[in-house]
Amino acid sequence: MTTFTLAQVPAQPGRTVVVTGATSGIGRVTAEVLAARGARVVLAVRDVDRGRAAARAMSGDVVVRPLDLADLASVRAFAADLAEPVDVLVNNAGVMVPPLSRTADGFELQLGTNHLGHFALTNLLLPRVRGRVVTVSSNAHRFGAIDFDDLNWDRRRYRPMAAYGQSKLANLLFTAELQRRLTAAGTSVAAVAAHPGMAATRLLSERRGVRHLLHRVSVPVAQSAEDGALPTLYAAVADVPGDSYAGPSGFLEGRGAPALVGRSARARDTAVAHRLWEVSEELTGTTFPAEVAAR
Repeated sequence: MTTFTLAQVPAQPGRTVVVTGATSGIGRVTAEVLAARGARVVLAVRDVDRGRAAARAMSGDVVVRPLDLADLASVRAFAADLAEPVDVLVNNAGVMVPPLSRTADGFELQLGTNHLGHFALTNLLLPRVRGRVVTVSSNAHRFGAIDFDDLNWDRRRYRPMAAYGQSKLANLLFTAELQRRLTAAGTSVAAVAAHPGMAATRLLSERRGVRHLLHRVSVPVAQSAEDGALPTLYAAVADVPGDSYAGPSGFLEGRGAPALVGRSARARDTAVAHRLWEVSEELTGTTFPAEVAAR
């Protein structure tokens, strides 16, 4: 497909979609579009008040559920409370270049939120997922590296952008290994990934430190949140194979119509993907569920 617009998102009646981080930016647009197309959309959000405000502005069947990806107890509670089947899980929420911070479980905040929280959420929900898992990565994965000796920046001098790149690389390695395991299990459920290119969203709008600089550089060339959501929607509804990676097709994948795009050599390292999965299991206490079978 060479063009894909919001108007081309097909009707979604009878489908349930979970979107993390749906109070603003591409997550909110993704949720809004799918709800308008007839899906039941669950806004999985840390700030319930903001989630309810977002839901009131959307048409269709939209519900709000609390989810703090930086707290594994919250992830488990969310998964336990969601009993219905899930057609599409959109792992969208994320944090970008904060000062050194820790999750409730002691993980570096970006790795803990962007990767480990979604890793746990996916494994806990997977027995009820019947369609697709979409995980939002970033072009920043290209300068990321997985440091198994110090994943959580306990000893290294903290570098926010390097930590962000590591978390976004982890998203793609997670997608690849998840798809390998889904294929081995004989299920038709697919794991895919997307990135928004350069999108002017709240993630960059908080003017503080590195984010301030990124905001000033990006805003003149960034595409809107609506356009930034197109790769996520494309990955969620288009006929694409497992382990696909969708992003803008324009210059340097910064903007443009969504298409399947490439990824770095590090993101294609199957041995690292397998090891990261095993480490993530140890850190989160979750694993690929045995009950996922051919369906």
